[in-house]
Amino acid sequence: MGNSYAGQLKTTRFEEVLHNSIEASLRSNNLVPRPIFSQLYLEAEQQLSSLEAGSRADNEEEEEEEEEEEGSESSSPPVSYQVKPPPEGCCTTDGFCQAGKDLRLVSISNEHIEVPSGFLLVGAKSPNLPDHLLVCAVDKRFLPDDNGRNALLGFSGNCVGCGKKGFCYFTEFSNHINLKLTTQPKKQKHLKYYLVRNAQGALTKGSVICWKGAEFRGRQSSTSTCSSTLFQLPESSGLSGSTSSEPLPPANPSAPAGTQQTAAAVDHIPSTAAFSSAVYNGTESPKQQLMKNNLSALTRPSVLGTLTNSGPPKKRHKGWSPESPSSTETWNLQLNPQTSNRVKNDGGSLSSLPHSALVGPASSPMVGSGEPVSVPDNLLKICKAKPVIFKGHGNFPYLCGNINDVIVSPLLYTCYRNSQSLSRAYEQYGASTIQPISEEMQLLLTVYYLVQLAADQVPLIEDLEQIFMRSWRESHLCEIRQYQQALPQPFPQVPGQITPVTSAQLPWLAGLAASSCNDSVHIIECSYSLAEGLSEMFKLLMEGKLIKTNYVVIICASRNRAIDSCIVITGKYQARVLSESMLSPSDYQKEVNYQLVTGKVETLGSFFSTLCPEGDIDLLLEKFHQENQGHISSSLSASVNKPTAVNGAGTAVCTSYEIERHQIRPFQLAVAQKLLSHICSIADSSTQNLDLGSFEKIDFLICVPPSEVTYQQTLFHLWHSDIFISRNTDTCSQRVEQYVMKLDAEAQIKFKIFLQNSMQNPHTLFVLIHDHAHWDLMSAVHSLYPQTELSTGLVDRLLNCREVKEAPNIVTLHVTSFPYALQTQHTHISPYNEIHWPSSYSNGVDLYHENKKYFGLSEFIESTLSGHSIPLLRYDSSFETMAMALGKRFPRLHSAVIRTFVLIQHYSAAMMAVCGLSQMKNYTSVETLEITQNLINSSRQCPSGHGLMVVLRIPCIPLAAVAYERLYNVRERLALEDNFEIILGNPNSGITIGKHFVEQLKIWQKIEDVDWRPQTYLELEGLPCILIFSGMDPQGESLPRSLRYCDLRLINSSSLVRTSLEQELGLAAYFVSSEIHTEKPVVNDVLESDPEKLSSTDNEDEEIATEGSTSEKRSPMKRERSRSHDSASSSLSSKASTFCTESSPPQALSSSTEETTNTYERQKQKVDKGAQTTISKHLPPVTEQLDMKQNMKSTQVSITSSSSPPFSSSSSSSAPTHNSYILQTSQCSMTKASKQPPIVFLPKLVYDIITSTDSSGLPKSSSLLPYHSVMWASSFRPLMSKMMTCTEQSLYYRQWTVPKPIHMDYNNRNEGRMDTFHPRRLLLSGPPQIGKTGAYLQFLSILSRMLIRLTEVDVYDEEEININMKEESDQYYHQPGDMWPDLESFKKMPFDYTIHDPKYEDASLICSKLQTIDSEDSSVSRRQEDMYTCRQTTRMRLSKYAAYNTYHHCEQCHQYMGFNPRYQIYESTLHAFAFSYSMLGEEIQLHFIIPKSKEHHFVFSQPGRQLESMRLPLVTDKSEDYIKSPTFTPTTGRHEHGLFNLYHAMDGASHLHVLVVKEYEMAIYKKYWPNHIMLVLPSIFNSAGVGAAHFLIKELSYHNLELERNRQEELGIKPQDIWPFIVISDDSCVMWNAVEVDCSGDRKSDYTWTERNVSLKQILQHIEATPNVTHYALIGMRKWSSKTNSAEIKEPFSCCHVHDFIMLNVDLTQNVQYNQNRFTCDDVDFNLRVHSAGLLICRFNHFSVMKKQIAVGGQRSFHIKSKVSDTPVSISPAQYICAPDSKHTFLAAPAQLLLEKYLQYHSHRFFPLSLKNYSNPVLSVDCYLNLGPQISVCYVSSRPHSLNISSSGLTFSGLLLYLCDSFVVASFLKKFHFLKGATLCVICQDRNSLRQTVVRLELEDEWQFRLRDEFQTANAKEDRPLFFLTGRHI
Repeated sequence: MGNSYAGQLKTTRFEEVLHNSIEASLRSNNLVPRPIFSQLYLEAEQQLSSLEAGSRADNEEEEEEEEEEEGSESSSPPVSYQVKPPPEGCCTTDGFCQAGKDLRLVSISNEHIEVPSGFLLVGAKSPNLPDHLLVCAVDKRFLPDDNGRNALLGFSGNCVGCGKKGFCYFTEFSNHINLKLTTQPKKQKHLKYYLVRNAQGALTKGSVICWKGAEFRGRQSSTSTCSSTLFQLPESSGLSGSTSSEPLPPANPSAPAGTQQTAAAVDHIPSTAAFSSAVYNGTESPKQQLMKNNLSALTRPSVLGTLTNSGPPKKRHKGWSPESPSSTETWNLQLNPQTSNRVKNDGGSLSSLPHSALVGPASSPMVGSGEPVSVPDNLLKICKAKPVIFKGHGNFPYLCGNINDVIVSPLLYTCYRNSQSLSRAYEQYGASTIQPISEEMQLLLTVYYLVQLAADQVPLIEDLEQIFMRSWRESHLCEIRQYQQALPQPFPQVPGQITPVTSAQLPWLAGLAASSCNDSVHIIECSYSLAEGLSEMFKLLMEGKLIKTNYVVIICASRNRAIDSCIVITGKYQARVLSESMLSPSDYQKEVNYQLVTGKVETLGSFFSTLCPEGDIDLLLEKFHQENQGHISSSLSASVNKPTAVNGAGTAVCTSYEIERHQIRPFQLAVAQKLLSHICSIADSSTQNLDLGSFEKIDFLICVPPSEVTYQQTLFHLWHSDIFISRNTDTCSQRVEQYVMKLDAEAQIKFKIFLQNSMQNPHTLFVLIHDHAHWDLMSAVHSLYPQTELSTGLVDRLLNCREVKEAPNIVTLHVTSFPYALQTQHTHISPYNEIHWPSSYSNGVDLYHENKKYFGLSEFIESTLSGHSIPLLRYDSSFETMAMALGKRFPRLHSAVIRTFVLIQHYSAAMMAVCGLSQMKNYTSVETLEITQNLINSSRQCPSGHGLMVVLRIPCIPLAAVAYERLYNVRERLALEDNFEIILGNPNSGITIGKHFVEQLKIWQKIEDVDWRPQTYLELEGLPCILIFSGMDPQGESLPRSLRYCDLRLINSSSLVRTSLEQELGLAAYFVSSEIHTEKPVVNDVLESDPEKLSSTDNEDEEIATEGSTSEKRSPMKRERSRSHDSASSSLSSKASTFCTESSPPQALSSSTEETTNTYERQKQKVDKGAQTTISKHLPPVTEQLDMKQNMKSTQVSITSSSSPPFSSSSSSSAPTHNSYILQTSQCSMTKASKQPPIVFLPKLVYDIITSTDSSGLPKSSSLLPYHSVMWASSFRPLMSKMMTCTEQSLYYRQWTVPKPIHMDYNNRNEGRMDTFHPRRLLLSGPPQIGKTGAYLQFLSILSRMLIRLTEVDVYDEEEININMKEESDQYYHQPGDMWPDLESFKKMPFDYTIHDPKYEDASLICSKLQTIDSEDSSVSRRQEDMYTCRQTTRMRLSKYAAYNTYHHCEQCHQYMGFNPRYQIYESTLHAFAFSYSMLGEEIQLHFIIPKSKEHHFVFSQPGRQLESMRLPLVTDKSEDYIKSPTFTPTTGRHEHGLFNLYHAMDGASHLHVLVVKEYEMAIYKKYWPNHIMLVLPSIFNSAGVGAAHFLIKELSYHNLELERNRQEELGIKPQDIWPFIVISDDSCVMWNAVEVDCSGDRKSDYTWTERNVSLKQILQHIEATPNVTHYALIGMRKWSSKTNSAEIKEPFSCCHVHDFIMLNVDLTQNVQYNQNRFTCDDVDFNLRVHSAGLLICRFNHFSVMKKQIAVGGQRSFHIKSKVSDTPVSISPAQYICAPDSKHTFLAAPAQLLLEKYLQYHSHRFFPLSLKNYSNPVLSVDCYLNLGPQISVCYVSSRPHSLNISSSGLTFSGLLLYLCDSFVVASFLKKFHFLKGATLCVICQDRNSLRQTVVRLELEDEWQFRLRDEFQTANAKEDRPLFFLTGRHI
């Protein structure tokens, strides 16, 4: 091209190049700068690749500048340019410098700016702010003169914002002013205008800075043959190799797609492209198996083929690559020649590309010569579509001329690149063996794919990727196996049978493949470059020779180099869909708006008016209006009553209107409980991320999208939910609005309050619920630009802010139907924190019995399968045909505009047709006529006027407004304004409906509020209406059950991502009463038995026909296409099986065959009786107005169209008679609609995608890209499987998708480690409209109740028993207000033998002389009555002085519990402690586990650190800060639930607390209570009861007391001064109370009392301060009861039994032992021993202990089971004993336990005379054993000098001798008198001692024994059974 500079080395040029090269090398630490000389000498060659041409229609300078800017910047790839990260904390906002000062011209135009001499003010353009200039001060020496010459190289400038001076590099300066460039900064490119001051002194844009070659880089050919202006190629065509992992700011706020981690080089991203999705749309035909067998040879690429450099290039500048196969190949980035159109948005954003999609192109030979290809003028005018050119392999020539009429996309090129990069999964096989699919093979497979696409299908990139993947796998399967099995060889063998496709064969093979497709794919082969092929293609297009061709494949293949290829989409439909799919949603709206505003759509209107032969529709409407004024209303009202007359009901009110009651369904409850269990598992985990125990209540905030309807709907649900009702009982003033937040401009204020509340209330758990969570996932970083909507990025700014992430009391729950975008590689949500809606069936079993059946996407798809009578998904072929035809006629109009206008036209014509203008039926489609007819007639068929809802979905708000206005006018003209309402549903505003309809709704819903207006769509139940549903995405609005038709024909079908499609279809999701499904088998049966009816029931239900139907004109041939769900071929006239129900999925079969049979019988009767009569009677009124000849093809059709309604309208629970069946025919349409799912109309393109399946059987839509702001991680990904559960789908997306930079999760990456997951973030997903809101509100409710429950406990609340056996005495030993007992008075108090503790209600009474006969009788009757009732509890709120279990965590307790970081967890030592005890006959060895923090309580020997003793205080010590008595708590089986945390109970006081545990439980207790001292019992006590623990505690304590006395005696302390008390506490004591008595009355006997909760510290210190405390042996307190009366506390102290919580004086009780063998009643036994030893037992009645009901551990941990078999068999207590030497089944339980349990339940076998004989008790010597409630016992001690009751006058009915010792002698027993026939039971350890006892006690003198009266416990010999002998008194 005769360039004057070609090949010459100019000095200035050399300096510039050298300067640039040095600068690049300084800037980059990982890039090799390009050789200088290659830049200079290759400049001539490369000139072509840096030119771009475009013709301008108007030559205004400014517009030209702007368009150049768009064309050059946005069309070129945003190359990842490595910029140093900005300094920490500096401003990075566009338009501001790093110091935060505004630089935008509009902001500072009136400010005074100091400009140093020699400097000029210039305007810089930032790619992110196309509408703004940034003001800079630049040294004019570095700016060009008017001729574009004499500018010095380099740069010198100042920042006018912050005043910083001396920037010497433009790179540095561009960083400072936040230009955020993706390319290398050049002053020539970004400094655009001089700035001058106008007359007013304001700074304005002046002339353009005339850089040398600003238009064409100063290299323009002097003899250019192109008439069009050539302009500069942006520098971004240089390829970046940046691998910085820092995300770079995008070239435009709304087009951040190119900034990837990898080297990003995308050919075309328009600067306004925001969220566009995949550009290849369409569907896979069923034939798409690629003819695998025939092509097996072709689909195996060469194993030896070399991999052309497919990695990203490592150079920034153009030039030779060291890795290039040949030295002549250079790295070259192709430029997309497309310039912007008027809205600057042509061409597709690649935001849907996979991660690896954005790497640079493969190295390819340069176009050595040849001119740019000129795009012919008038291309669009002639072709009626803009061809879309997809770059393929190799080089792409540059276009000039009319480039506005073509669109160039790199998407296919990227797909090829991705498919050539092997996934890591396959790298193990070695690159030398297995190579990626060859370029030739890729192209050939692409041709095969295009060939099999139908004329109305559009190519889909996912299809192509899967084809490549499958082909690669198949071709390498053998090699992979061979590689795995073969021995290592220096050169792997090549399988001989595989013949690679060579580049020479490629055109021929491609042509062969295309030969069969009727010219829909045209192959052009060119020999030199693609330029020839493109020129030829344009020529053929202009000549009209490609009319039938949809795809042109251009191949340039020669032997000596790699192939070049591109694919041109020339099919009008395909080109339109693909080009429109490149628009982002916002651009789509802008484009449509522009066409509406500029009046371009008027051409459509004028076209429509020419269609109607009678003239314009408006004229017809006006004429109709004038003619029919006054007549219509009367005829309509007359027709309303017709059905009422027919059914003879006579009532004018429809009774079928039911408003759904708010009730929780089983599913919702199950999900709520799953959520709760997840919260609990987070709390239970060891990570300490959620401390549930520290929260007292919950608060919550529900975030919803900024849709007014969704907001009101959520308020409505919340208002009726348990959580709000329960909260409102506390404070009525709470308003429901404070809990729901719309994510709009005001959200931040509400959210700030929420955050403040969370900080101020650390003991409240705040639940942040993000509903409809997929709605706005925009990163906040990318939404801080002026152009973006205010709400975008709000979720990220609020929910992902640091305060929410770090707050320990905030849990975030994302709720969505489409969770895919929250399941990427960078997600914040752990897979373990996902909760999926449960499946209703598992292995055919109905898991949750719901009375409603959910219809979602899968059920809708299922209804389209062959064999189903009614497809719920349909498309409208006549509408599609018309829209496609108009698309070709008006190529410049967006298809959304065309489709909307066509549909409005159809609805208008249908309304006119229904109202009598029958000629208009020809101008609408059958489907639209059906919808309109049923809508208008629905209200006439119900006496109350209930009707159907039709949802008309128009995403584009301006178009929706046009549609509303037009339909509203047509309705008014037709006088239908009272028949149905038209509602414009705009997300930003509420619902507006007419006054007439508001009144109707108020009547139906029985609302009396004058000002009431419906605020949600749910409140429109029964209102006949067309709801025009606008907004780009549905935002969670629910629709009422009267919804009948969901018209989605206008949804944006070019934006194909899974979420978009599924959320549109989610609008129709629906609950249907499930009882109707039992009729499914009947339907099939009827159909099979009646072939005549079969033809007329292929698709529709009868119900529609009943409402009035018209036939369509179609051939009988079409009617039989049962698989096509084109409604035109299966529509309303064909609907008529009388016995078909619309809502019958296959799985909804009857639950039992019997029910099915019954149903079938009933149906059959109805068929016989009812079918004939119903046909003639129920023609709907509207059919009288219709022209029957035109619409009904035959009488049969007209009859079927009016046949009887489906059985779904009759209840399946009753068998209606013939008459009642007829009566139901005129049932309200709304009721029928609510029993059937709505019918959905889709665009054909979407219908094909939804209903076709891929090879795994999944709907095609599932394999689409899940969301527009994520991308596939690799093309080498497996297909999703049909069998995948929700969890597996989640894991699939987590592995195979990554977020784009615009996604809020983009920066949350940490190489997939777990710490990227937020611990308190959950995700709930479930199908749309299934009830997720109800589920999470129920979750809040049960969580709230649980937290309250965590702060509450069930405590035993029982009245004391045997109160009436107390001695009624007027004598009181103390005054009610006495604080301590007086020792002398107390000694005079008699001991109360009777047990009053309610837990011993089923224990034997202990007789004393105080008993009376009356009390015995009453006690018997009471006990029989209450014996088997559960123990009574009451729920109490935990006070601040409660004892806690392991679930409680709070700040104060952490150190106490040992979870404090200062204490190493488990840092404790094991110490042995031995002492001898004569009774056991051996030395007892105990072990102490002592944490480091508790060692100060013990004394250790100095040299060996041997444990010597436990420190004890002195009796005289007084301190407020510690408790003197050590506390021992024996426990088993309650490591989690035992109340061992006494920190709060002791009010923080220092105390010594020892847990007494069994050896086998030591480890688990140590794990849960690491900071507690453990006393570990010897292993021989592993199966012992509580008696053993009490015995050892007491003996150890006495031994320790002796040791301490000895130790401290050496220090001069008297032995009696050592504190002798210990506390023995149950592990279930939870709180303690004190009674305060006020004796300030006039008389001494007057007093008042109150009971309050106090700390255990207060009680113990009070008791420890008792005067003469050491004289008391046992001190206890009452058990708390709410029914305590004054009499019980009038005497403040009692001498009676003490239980549960006692202070034991180990010194006084030295000679009284607990029975170490006992399991039950050991405390009663011990109390009796202590009293008989003459020691004092004192109970403080003013103190009480509350015992918590704990369902695990304790005595429950003893299970009695058979020793022989492991199978759990219930063993009755009667089997616990057996005869010695019998073959009785032995039991695995301690002998003592068997004995105690046997005596408790069966002692009457031993003591028959004692049964209910309370006057003659059983004499029990030295022990108390529970003989059951119906036998009383009398306890006596055989010890000398013991206190016993006077037995004179008492005659005993039995004698019990239990393990009696040497104190029991014959003379002692002879003192007592027995009834004749009284029985004796002697119990001994073995048979020998049994005989010895009988002899020693001379028992045979008075007692008669028989051999058969000897028994033993059912233990094996090795388990040492107990033996007993019974005898009768002689």
